[in-house]
Amino acid sequence: MAPPEAAGLGEQRDPRAELEDLAGRLRDAEGYLGLDRLTIRQGELEEEASRPDLWEDSAHAREVTTELGRVTADVEALQDLSRRLDDAGALLELIEEEDGDSLKGELSDAVAELDKRLGELELRSLFSGEYDERDAIVELHAGAGGTDAQDWCEMLLRMYLRWAERRGMEVEVDETTPGQEAGLLSATFIVKGRFAYGLLAAERGVHRLVRMSPFDAQHRRQTSFASLDVTPFLDELDGDVAVDQKELRIDTYRSSGAGGQHVNKTDSAVRITHLPTGIVVSCQNERSQHQNRARAMQILMAKLADRQHAERRAEMDSLSGPLLEVAWGNQIRSYVMAPYQLVKDLRTQMETGNVEAVLDGDISGFMEAELRRQRSIADTH
Repeated sequence: MAPPEAAGLGEQRDPRAELEDLAGRLRDAEGYLGLDRLTIRQGELEEEASRPDLWEDSAHAREVTTELGRVTADVEALQDLSRRLDDAGALLELIEEEDGDSLKGELSDAVAELDKRLGELELRSLFSGEYDERDAIVELHAGAGGTDAQDWCEMLLRMYLRWAERRGMEVEVDETTPGQEAGLLSATFIVKGRFAYGLLAAERGVHRLVRMSPFDAQHRRQTSFASLDVTPFLDELDGDVAVDQKELRIDTYRSSGAGGQHVNKTDSAVRITHLPTGIVVSCQNERSQHQNRARAMQILMAKLADRQHAERRAEMDSLSGPLLEVAWGNQIRSYVMAPYQLVKDLRTQMETGNVEAVLDGDISGFMEAELRRQRSIADTH
């Protein structure tokens, strides 16, 4: 069940009613996040992590420590909210008992902070996919629109890099292909952070830009397109993906474009084509051809694994009939800069006139709205 909306808190309401709402939302969060289960699992993982022979199997050790970090973060977040709620309740009692008008501002700030933190936790209930907590491989491609589309592709790259920075996520740009005159034909980057894939999967599709073209001598209005695709980044594949080296074509070439700080002038960039599927992966930003090849193979294997899972899902879908809505591959959002300012998501109808903020990475609201829409569709089936 989708979590309750946070709208309405902080608006001329009785403080006690606000705190009761927050307490109810916290109880719901403890339920769908499974606080009791998390606490038990935390103890199990702490015991496992304390074993002196843990790091004899480094892969297992990384799994244990990663899961322990995430479980501990969830438990501590819930416990911190409970403490904050108790403190706010005590503050309210003090205000009521001593007519402490001077403390009302402090209580209002505490309620607003609780509302914000609960909203972040409630987003977790929207993630149900197998790989939603994983890192993400993101690909951007310029579409129709010529030089404007290539410039739009570069603008989108900056938008997503800024979004990741705002959320404290790490980004590795693995490949950029410059446009003929400006911008980028394509870019591949990896976003590392909890729920990176779950969030960015909501952005998969075609993005449309309308503006007065800076590349047109007559400064006419231009419509251009770029697409985004995303794949979960799987550090450790489960062994169900097998690749015959004879099915690969591996090309090396000289790195070009802005790229990363390690791009050099030798033929160190690597492009791998998986002949049976036509999947092409490139990497140019590592220090050597060997490192570029290893990273490209890692991305290729992740894409092949995702393809296999998609084929399995499609097979299951065919048994239950076609889905009522097919969103991927279609235009999902329009960014209009002329003759007016508007960003509108065509799936959720969410919109804003602050185009500059959106292009500077303020897109979490669009992601969350789409995740809620997908959840509501799933709940009706």
